[in-house]
Amino acid sequence: MSTHQQQCETAIVAGAWDILFAESMAWSRNPDGAKDPRPLFAHNVVYLVQGRFADAWKTHALCLEAEQDIAVVGEWVNDLLGRHMECGYVHLIKGLFLAQSGQSEQSLRPYAEAAKLLPDSVYPHYFQAQIHERAGHLEMAIKEYREAVRLAPDFYPHYFQAQIHERAGHLEMAIKEYREAVRLAPDFSPARMNLGVAYQDQGRLEMAIKEYREVVKLTPNDSAAHSNLGCALAEQGKMEPAVQSYKTALKLNPQDAEVHFALGGLYETRGRLDLAQKSYQDALKANPDFGAAHSALGWLALGKHADIFSRALKCNEEDPRAYHGIAEIYAIRGKRQSAMENYTKAMKYYRDPEKQNQIMNQLFQEGQVGD
Repeated sequence: MSTHQQQCETAIVAGAWDILFAESMAWSRNPDGAKDPRPLFAHNVVYLVQGRFADAWKTHALCLEAEQDIAVVGEWVNDLLGRHMECGYVHLIKGLFLAQSGQSEQSLRPYAEAAKLLPDSVYPHYFQAQIHERAGHLEMAIKEYREAVRLAPDFYPHYFQAQIHERAGHLEMAIKEYREAVRLAPDFSPARMNLGVAYQDQGRLEMAIKEYREVVKLTPNDSAAHSNLGCALAEQGKMEPAVQSYKTALKLNPQDAEVHFALGGLYETRGRLDLAQKSYQDALKANPDFGAAHSALGWLALGKHADIFSRALKCNEEDPRAYHGIAEIYAIRGKRQSAMENYTKAMKYYRDPEKQNQIMNQLFQEGQVGD
């Protein structure tokens, strides 16, 4: 056993995470640890207890994806547990190993044992809550998160509780927990973003916009923050600022079909049909299967035809083909009354009996005659 391995094991037993990280880093840099997944698993553990989930995920890919690596780490953890059965931190390590190697349900037992042996530690409750949440046991998850908050008023348990409440449709409870997470960690942008979404779902647009603006300050290169801000501004009727936010989002992520589509909708509302058409086409370039963009382009085409027919009627108020075309557009849009009014005028001005009969037959087949 190398000195670094011994030092890592001593740090685990003591729950000395800073020492564990330093020693595992030294172990992984040594020739005997360069290809060993165990020091990387030790990094992973430290990242998890520190709440550095992005770093933990990256390290997980290096030590707990290959079956051979899982076997090596598992043997080490089991050996360590065999020598330290009364150490709560080793049970915690066992739970983390099981949870990350595809054995989530089995991790609950060592977590529960760690909670008994470490009655003042937040970690067993925190990680149990995550397992319960993934399994859909939301009441149990909230119970464990609350216990974690009681032991250590950290922002993460509030954040995760809020997500559970939000999924369950309990927006007021979600907002309460998100606000507490933001209070404890004002720079934690995911909590602010989710708080903004919850406010927006309630129609509290000013509050939502305030949170989205804070997220933009914290993470100016986050396209989702700009697009969410644009959406809330649009709902508030502030079209020009909304357009600018959507444009910024698209500079950061040009392949976001939904943002292209939303921008097209704003342009269409403002009567900028040329720009709307381009935005809808850009949405389809980003995602050719975006059905809503296809529909929007179809409606734009119909709208252009309607303008042409209207111009024709200004030139000739008795143009039957113009009335007929407008009637077809209204029929497609489901506006039956307006369609019938224009069909009637078309039949009135058509001189050709065949054209009149064509309209009558069409209305009869569609069940609109005698309505």
